[in-house]
Amino acid sequence: MQNHKGNEKNAESRRKFLKLGLISSVSIATGVGLASNLNSDKKEDNPGEKVRLLTPEGNIVEVYETNINKYPEAYISPAESRKGIPNRKFVMVIDLAKCKNARSCVEACQKAHQLDYNEEFMKVQLLQDNEEGAPYWFPKPCFHCDEPPCVTVCPTGATFKREDGIVLIDNDRCIGCKFCITSCPYSARQFNWGHKDKFDNKNIPYSPETSIPAAEGTVMKCDFCPDLLRQGKLPHCAKSCPMGVIYFGDKNEDIVTNGEETVRFSELIKERGGYRYLEHLGTKPNVYYLPAVEREFPLERGFNVDKDIIERYKDVPYVQNLKKQGKI
Repeated sequence: MQNHKGNEKNAESRRKFLKLGLISSVSIATGVGLASNLNSDKKEDNPGEKVRLLTPEGNIVEVYETNINKYPEAYISPAESRKGIPNRKFVMVIDLAKCKNARSCVEACQKAHQLDYNEEFMKVQLLQDNEEGAPYWFPKPCFHCDEPPCVTVCPTGATFKREDGIVLIDNDRCIGCKFCITSCPYSARQFNWGHKDKFDNKNIPYSPETSIPAAEGTVMKCDFCPDLLRQGKLPHCAKSCPMGVIYFGDKNEDIVTNGEETVRFSELIKERGGYRYLEHLGTKPNVYYLPAVEREFPLERGFNVDKDIIERYKDVPYVQNLKKQGKI
C-alpha cells in the first residue's frame, strides 16, 4: 500500500491539507500548471504559510499558499449543481476500527448544514451482528449509490445523480411526497417538518450543493459537501474527525485521504477487506467500510454522550446487558 504521512496531525493541518487529487483539476481550470507554481516557489518572493498538496502523480509537495489557484467559493445554482465536477468519481471509506463515537463528524455536519440537534445527515449507530459477536460503532451517511432507488421513484426529478457519483436533492423541485424516503434501504433521508431559524440566512441563494437554506416540507440528506470538493477540501465529516475514521477521495485517481494519511483506494479496500453495507441489495454504494478488527479504542468510550443518544442503542444486546448490570 502506498502511504504518505505528514508530520502535522492536528485539526488545522487537516483543514489546510488540500489533497484529494482535485488539485489536478485546479491546474486545468486555471490554465496554470502545478509545476510552474513550484518553480516560482522561493521563500524570499513568497512570504506566508506553506500547505501540502497532492499532485496528479500521487506525490506530496509543499508550496506557499499564495501560489495556489483554488476553485472559487462561488454560488452554484440548482441547474449548475446537476452537472457535477468533471472527470471525478467520489468515494468514501470508513474505518470502523478507529471509531469511538466522538460524534465530531455529526456535529460538524450539523453546523455546516444548519441542522437541528435531532437532524443528522451523518448518523453514528451501534451495531451488533449477533449476540455472541462484539458490537461496534458504525458511522452512516448517505451512500450515494450508483443505482439509487431514490432517484428512480422521484416524480419531479428533485433527486438526481451526477456524473461524479454524488446524489443530491433540489428542494426547489421537491414536493415532499416522501417516495424517496420509503425507497431508501439505508434510511439516509429525513423529512424537514419544520426547520429552525437560529442559523438560517434567508438572504443567501439556495443551492443543492450546500443544502442551505433548507425548506420546510422537503427532504434532506447527506450531500458529500460538493461545495468543499470544488475547493479541493474534504467534506466536513472527514476533516472534523479526530481519529481519522473517514477517508474521502476520487476513485478515478485511486486516491483517498483522511487529512493525515493518503492511500490508494484500491489497495486500502483489498488489503483491509473493505466491503459495502447491504451489498446484496444491488444499489452499488460509493461508501465502503473497513471491518472493526484490531480496534484502537474500547467500545465504552463511545457512551460518553447524552442520555437520549444512548437510548437509541437500547435494542442492542450489549447495551441491554450493560443496563441490567447498572453500568449505563
